[in-house]
Amino acid sequence: MTEATQSPVTASTSSLEKKAAASTLSRLAKYTLVKILTLGITIVIGVYLTIIIANMGGEVDNIRRGEIRERIALGVSMNQEMRRLPAEERNKLINDMVRLEEQRLGMDRPFILRSFSYLADAMSLNLGRAQYLTSDSGSKTVRLIILERLPPTLVLFGTANLLLFFSALFIALGLSRHYGSFFDRLVIALAPTSAAPGWFYGIFLILIFAAVLNILPYGGMVDAPVPDTTIGYALSLLKHMILPTLAIFLSSIFVTIYGWRTFFLIFSSEDYVEMAKAKGLSSQMIERRYILRPTMPNIITNFALLIIGLWFGAIILETVFNWPGLGRLFYRAIGLFDTPVIVGETVIYAYLLAITVFLLDFIYALVDPRVKVGGEGPKA
Repeated sequence: MTEATQSPVTASTSSLEKKAAASTLSRLAKYTLVKILTLGITIVIGVYLTIIIANMGGEVDNIRRGEIRERIALGVSMNQEMRRLPAEERNKLINDMVRLEEQRLGMDRPFILRSFSYLADAMSLNLGRAQYLTSDSGSKTVRLIILERLPPTLVLFGTANLLLFFSALFIALGLSRHYGSFFDRLVIALAPTSAAPGWFYGIFLILIFAAVLNILPYGGMVDAPVPDTTIGYALSLLKHMILPTLAIFLSSIFVTIYGWRTFFLIFSSEDYVEMAKAKGLSSQMIERRYILRPTMPNIITNFALLIIGLWFGAIILETVFNWPGLGRLFYRAIGLFDTPVIVGETVIYAYLLAITVFLLDFIYALVDPRVKVGGEGPKA
């Protein structure tokens, strides 16, 4: 009789669990789709505005037309047979050659029409050839130029950000246990130093460790000539990463510790923490379960915004350290008005920002089970 009575209950429970799982998956899929569409629209708008700005509303086309005409006229003047032609025929020949070159480049269409087709190509990094820049292998394909510079940037900033995150997390947690101590007051005093960007610290680090002490390289990614062995290459890479990583670290560590230490202090004064202490739970369990876990969403948000700021600071930082990454490439492309590379870099940065924002909610759910991805807010 017991088994007979339990069987319908078990079946009902199993049915409810399946419905709950299906509802969760449906909610998650809907939320993911809406999030992707929203971020996609934002990226498209941002990239299109970059196309307009990078082309100065079409003014860059006038500059390119002038360069095309000047180049063709110079070529005609260097050709002895063409120089013998009458002035009218020579000018007509130059005009025909200029028109053909503009048609080849698609510049015979209005800029506003070309901007939309250029947008479609930009989203897939199908931007053709760069105007002036080339990759280290000699290619002028924009996609290859950018993808060649992406790994150095990810290596440098990935290493620096991981070091910054874990160092700030453990130091901030330790300072929250010793509120008002000498080191706590020292961090508060040093927090304003984070107002200076990483490249500012980089200049002083180069002056001290490269120019004066001569123990670290001025810049670059590896020694020249490049080491033949894998171990030699890795050691050379680590040596060249010390100064730029330290510059990024110094520019953010103190204000990050101060902010996260404040989060820990706020959550450690909650009533449920006092209740846990009254129950006799160990300090390690209290920190891990009642202070660190609920604080992590705030810390992750703060850190994600910090990473976004550091990405944009990469332009000057990589230029100061001669680091062959996206930032230095961006700086050179802006100086040369190389529009395809500028737009391609913007697309890469937009994708990196969108991926960061997209993953935030899922990371929240991992670090704090109370957060439901795509869940509805509390109802009144």
